[in-house]
Amino acid sequence: MLDPRAEYNRRIGIHQHVISRNEVAHRKIGNAKFAAVIAVISTAILAISKHSFSAYWLFAPFAVYAALAVLHERVLGAKSRAELAAAFYRKGLARMDDKWAGSGETGDRFRDPKHTYADDLDLFGRGCLFELLSTARLPMGENFLAQWLCVPSPPAAVVERQSLVAGLRESLDLRESLAVMGAELRVRLNPESLISWAEAKSALPGAPFRAVCVLLALLAAATLTLFLLTSAYWPLLLVLILELLVYSFFHKRAKAMIAEVSSNAEGLILFSQILERIEQEPFASSRLHEFVAALKSQSKPASRSVRKLASIVYWIDGSDSLLGRFLDLPLLYTIQTAVATESWRRRCGSQVRAWVAIVGEMEALFSLAGYSFEHPNDPFPEFAASEESHPVFEGEDLGHPLLPAAQCVRNSVRLGDDTRLLLISGSNMSGKSTFLRTVGINAVLANAGAPVRAKSLRLSPLLLGTRIRTTDSLQEGRSNFYTEILRIRQVFEQTSEQQPLLFLFDELLEGTNSKDRRIGAEGLLRALLTRRSIGIVTTHDLALTEIAASLGGNVRNAHFQDFVEQGEMRFDYKLREGVVARSNALELMRLIGLNV
Repeated sequence: MLDPRAEYNRRIGIHQHVISRNEVAHRKIGNAKFAAVIAVISTAILAISKHSFSAYWLFAPFAVYAALAVLHERVLGAKSRAELAAAFYRKGLARMDDKWAGSGETGDRFRDPKHTYADDLDLFGRGCLFELLSTARLPMGENFLAQWLCVPSPPAAVVERQSLVAGLRESLDLRESLAVMGAELRVRLNPESLISWAEAKSALPGAPFRAVCVLLALLAAATLTLFLLTSAYWPLLLVLILELLVYSFFHKRAKAMIAEVSSNAEGLILFSQILERIEQEPFASSRLHEFVAALKSQSKPASRSVRKLASIVYWIDGSDSLLGRFLDLPLLYTIQTAVATESWRRRCGSQVRAWVAIVGEMEALFSLAGYSFEHPNDPFPEFAASEESHPVFEGEDLGHPLLPAAQCVRNSVRLGDDTRLLLISGSNMSGKSTFLRTVGINAVLANAGAPVRAKSLRLSPLLLGTRIRTTDSLQEGRSNFYTEILRIRQVFEQTSEQQPLLFLFDELLEGTNSKDRRIGAEGLLRALLTRRSIGIVTTHDLALTEIAASLGGNVRNAHFQDFVEQGEMRFDYKLREGVVARSNALELMRLIGLNV
């Protein structure tokens, strides 16, 4: 495997050399263009005022300037592409240096307060998992990645995805080209609405109607010319009357139909560029070969068809211009563009869903492949056979991928036949909540087909449910405790499904009194363990740790410890066996000056 840091720095050096070379060329060509302008002016003066030679000589400096302008555009384009490519690799280095927060897409549009683990595990938002992973250029790629993070995939799909990610891991040229293409475009594209429009029923008549519209536009132009030449107005008047009839019957339908194309032309152009790049790639995987074959299955490749739609959308955008409105009646401008759009929909509409899905899945795979390449020490997890009697989650040296490497303390956990439930006690700030999030976010990565932050991870196909952070709601009239038990019920309801559950509860039932907490926690955990679930529960209430004895031998106590050294509280964030021996609450109060 390539060293990602060394390879990124090598490629930055190559692109920086291209930038420097083109910067020199840019200055030279700029000076040459200025000289060509001076030559044009001098030639004009000598030819017109002095009559030194023919004015036709003006074409020579004009031609030189035009050639220099074309060359200048190419040089600036090459410089811009090199700058974008270098920025792409610098972002990769920033991710490896844990300096990426705030530099990418946060995925806030996917946040769902009712999801059973997304908010607890920081999947979306600034500095969250989606921002770390996503390099998608289009919304469909983001949609696929968010779906993989929020809904555990079937084991067969995950194993196949791992293979695809491994195969794409070192495809740096491909990922670079996708990152730099269309950077100047202002993309607006809603894939769901585009699919809905593409699969909708036809709103306008077919090919004969299109021929009639074209014929009327040609007749309008011809009769207008005839009127200007001969003053014969009745042919033009007759054509305009026919057009008015067509206009009155179909204009509203045409306006409504083109308004449903929920994408600008630039969004479709970027879509077509990504399709074209995928169509050109000689993938080794048979599944990716199937993708390419599907994109080329029609008479025209998918990229050309989408580019054609983009050109039609440019004409649609022109319908609201002054010229478009002026030409609306004599040339039936709006109806003509709507009929062209309808014709495209009849030919290609049934394929749009497949094209969107292919680009979405490919972009999500590229995101995971980039993450895998930049974290070569993170392995793919192994999935246990479904025939095993109890679900398992066995992680060695688990770390949190959102924590900087220098601050990340790793711990191991083993849940399975011997330990179905881990009860973790410990003082405030000792690392209990972070440990739950570490276990949970690695389960999310595993179920998405991504590498995990661990030395190794073996797990069963698992659903996931958490209750780590809940707050009261003044608007909904809910207390913190009521909000907590609603979330726990939501997690518990997942046990009715066939797939086993991994549950992670922080400070279980903290919003009620110690007696009710003890009784309620024991009943809840007993019910979960009878339904093929495994989990981890944290608490700072030492009375809660006593339920391990009543729940049987497959419940184990562990703890995080704190230390007071030279008047300061210190934590090593290492998981230890047994119940914590001391609490730090009073010590913390004394350290901040409270007299207790």
